[in-house]
Amino acid sequence: MEPEIFNSIYKGTKDFTQQDVHRANATGFSTPTDEYMERGIDLNEQLIRNKPATFFFRMNGEAMTGAGIFNQDVLIVDRSITNVNGKVVVAVLNGEMLVRRLEKGFNRTRLVPETTKLAPIDVDPFADFSVWGVVTYVIHTV
Repeated sequence: MEPEIFNSIYKGTKDFTQQDVHRANATGFSTPTDEYMERGIDLNEQLIRNKPATFFFRMNGEAMTGAGIFNQDVLIVDRSITNVNGKVVVAVLNGEMLVRRLEKGFNRTRLVPETTKLAPIDVDPFADFSVWGVVTYVIHTV
């Protein structure tokens, strides 16, 4: 018996699309309401564009409350998206991970919080700085 090999990449729970599900045919005849039947919602299909480059983070802090990101929210971060001016990003600055809005200028880069309690961070050109990924979705807890 061959051992099963599991891949670390999530491929979804469904092997079919909405177009593959035409109607329920349990009795041999379909009813008009079967045309409107939908399958369950798979959040991985809805919220993740590039599965190998997508990560989940839990927000720890109040730095982005003005952008609708609150403490203990779940952030969906995509590393394959290009970091452009104005995007909310997860950045690494001198070994510390920060969630801030990226502001790129002609010869400067800033990490801007969405709260009045914190000041923007001007990134020194010689600092150990990189943008780790771009926040694509925020999941709030109630």
